[in-house]
Amino acid sequence: MKFHVQQALRALILLAFSAMIASLHWTGELTKFINPKYESLSQTAAILFFILFLVQLTRVISFTQTTHHCDDSGHACCSHHDHGHSVFTRKKWLAYLIIMTPILTGFFVPAKILDAAIADKKGGAFFLTQQSQPSKIEDYLTSNETIDENIYDEHDPDPKLMEEKQEMTKKQYEQLKQQLSQQTMLKMTDEEYTIYYEDMHQHLANYLGKQIQLKGFVLKEDSFTEKQLVVSRFLITHCVADASIVGFLTEFLEVPTIKEDTWIEVIGTIGQTTYEGASLPVIHIDDWVTIEQPESPYLYPINIRMSF
Repeated sequence: MKFHVQQALRALILLAFSAMIASLHWTGELTKFINPKYESLSQTAAILFFILFLVQLTRVISFTQTTHHCDDSGHACCSHHDHGHSVFTRKKWLAYLIIMTPILTGFFVPAKILDAAIADKKGGAFFLTQQSQPSKIEDYLTSNETIDENIYDEHDPDPKLMEEKQEMTKKQYEQLKQQLSQQTMLKMTDEEYTIYYEDMHQHLANYLGKQIQLKGFVLKEDSFTEKQLVVSRFLITHCVADASIVGFLTEFLEVPTIKEDTWIEVIGTIGQTTYEGASLPVIHIDDWVTIEQPESPYLYPINIRMSF
């Protein structure tokens, strides 16, 4: 019987990957890395890693008898099965270290929430001059080319759809967008944020003078006046690597007293302004409060199912 150290290490790595993903699900930290719609895929990955771990266990111990080869002098003998297989070279150690790095960070390094520093690296408030372009706004939506003929009557939307607006048909999306645009008070909930955001930048005239309530973290730029800041959010399409900044330029007197990265909730009136040559909405703040960072700080796009 022989115990194979490298095979055991590989089995341990597979088990660690499975345990790490399961732990992220258990603690709810997974949504800080990926869009929740991919949770089922990550669960599948955890199960596959565990299955591979069980398969790998069969290679850890072998019961084959080793053979020995000696030279004519009878002094130099070696095991055929042992020769060269128990040696950990520097390259192998480096390879294992690279593989184990995401496991170690997943278990011992807390998830860092994207903040103003990351926003600055992604171009800061440059997104303000780009978000009025329809093509850019539509990129926030994801499309699933599924044909669905069971469309609800346009005057009677699915109640479940109104509660969980993360997936709907194109027709349902347009219907919901029209209903929301008729509201006198726009409450930018996490579910409705991207709907308002898209329509407001495409048809700003329909929203001028309306009241709006939203929350986000403070983002400032040197090019802003002392009364301006952006109430920002990060939009995660697939994972944090593709995070996009969304948000609204706001104006009020207390801006100098608020530090960047502070989470605030504001109520104000929608107006129109110009920033670096681009026409865009601005919120004139009537009231605001500082708040704790939400447990789920990111926004996620709505999945649009194409239908005929």
